[in-house]
Amino acid sequence: MGFRAITRWGTACALPLSFMVGQCDGQEQVAHVAATTVTSTNRPETRAAVPAARYTIGSGDILNIQVWKEKDLSQVVTVRPDGKISLPLLNELSVAGLEPSQLEAMIHARLLSIVVEPQVTVTVAEIHSRMVYIAGEVARPGAYPLNAPITVLQLIAQAGGITAFASRKKIHIIPADSSTSKVWLNYKALTQGTDVNRNLALNPGDTVVVP
Repeated sequence: MGFRAITRWGTACALPLSFMVGQCDGQEQVAHVAATTVTSTNRPETRAAVPAARYTIGSGDILNIQVWKEKDLSQVVTVRPDGKISLPLLNELSVAGLEPSQLEAMIHARLLSIVVEPQVTVTVAEIHSRMVYIAGEVARPGAYPLNAPITVLQLIAQAGGITAFASRKKIHIIPADSSTSKVWLNYKALTQGTDVNRNLALNPGDTVVVP
């Protein structure tokens, strides 16, 4: 705790930097120090993770397609490896690369000749096309869906943290883009805040290795 010298009636004493009432050399001392806000300019470096609002559908994703008052047309479907789905009366639809709102518009247009004023809602129930991976000395290595921007430390936390055998100075990211070099990280520096700029946001397909 910091201290500030307070002088009153010619008497000096050291008081904590907070609001307090105390005694100093027999005289009542009052100190009221306004709280200050420290703003850090050290923010994690970001690498363009796609916001959820702009999510594009991919192979393996599970979609919940609801057509209001049309139970037979409402389906939960998995996007096939060829990027297509099958729906009653509409046959096959190519959906990979579309946003949910775009797929809603497509299904709505196809249903106009079948259903009066169709109301269509498409939600991504499970994400399987956008994954990040973590391997090595963590509690739960494996694949994790990238349904929101996530940093290296956040992924390690999701994976249950590093084990006692982890090489903390040799953690690295293997980018999905093979033309990009590995990124080496020091776990202690990241967690102590001395190298927060390397707590990078992960991109789909990136792998974090904790040797």
